[in-house]
Amino acid sequence: MHDGVTRLAGADPWWLLAGAGFTFLGCVVAACIRQGAVPERLPPGLLVASQFAAGAANHVLPASIGAHAVTLRFLQKQGVPLPRASASLALYSLVRALAKTPVVLVFLLAAPSAVRPEALLPDGRTLLVAVAGVLLAPAAATLVLAAVRPLRGPALDCLRTALTGVRELHTRPSRFLPLWGGAVAAPLVQASVVASVGTALDLPLSWPQLVFAYLAATTAAGAVPAPGGIGPVDAALVLTLAGYGTPLSLATATVLGYRVLTVWLFLVPGMLVMSAMVQREAL
Repeated sequence: MHDGVTRLAGADPWWLLAGAGFTFLGCVVAACIRQGAVPERLPPGLLVASQFAAGAANHVLPASIGAHAVTLRFLQKQGVPLPRASASLALYSLVRALAKTPVVLVFLLAAPSAVRPEALLPDGRTLLVAVAGVLLAPAAATLVLAAVRPLRGPALDCLRTALTGVRELHTRPSRFLPLWGGAVAAPLVQASVVASVGTALDLPLSWPQLVFAYLAATTAAGAVPAPGGIGPVDAALVLTLAGYGTPLSLATATVLGYRVLTVWLFLVPGMLVMSAMVQREAL
């Protein structure tokens, strides 16, 4: 940690500034996805500001609860009905998860030297756990709905609203293009923050390797419900960079720089924006 902080203090400030720019661009990309997930027209400036505030809240509560809570309140203030706003949050999460798979596949085809394909294959036990989780989650939800009758009606209403909204959104290019385009761009923008910090520290890795290191780390640790992924993603990213042959102090410095840019630098401004939006009754 000491060596990492020392190396970060001597990093190229221009590349760190580029990383800060990619961090703010992430708020713009998130705003595009949010707009694509609702039929109503949202004010662009307030929407970007809400995502800036949501980013700060996301680092306080686990599993993106903070960001979703801020966005839900913002959508309600803009006149979006609660069922449709809730369905948009589910669509946002689903689209981001689905869009990441083709990003990784295209990345491998475009830059096959960035990583060995066999390194992506999990071992048998990990694959078994993943498949079991995919199968058991919907089964458990079905059993809960079957056993608890009061939940059945609201859950079915929410599902019908979500399916109707998805069909409507995908008939409008002004909605599905920012929805899916933003979902594809989001992981690449976040990975560019890591790549900018790594370039600032003169890591012995190419930009594609740094981008893929982030994609692999967030995929491996994304299921852990930590606030903003802090902790699991950090450990996975350090191990991934070290697996590429990066010295441990440089890998630690890269992760520290990434967190400074994505969390600490914008945390207080994000809270101030949230406070201003609350005072103006936009949240």
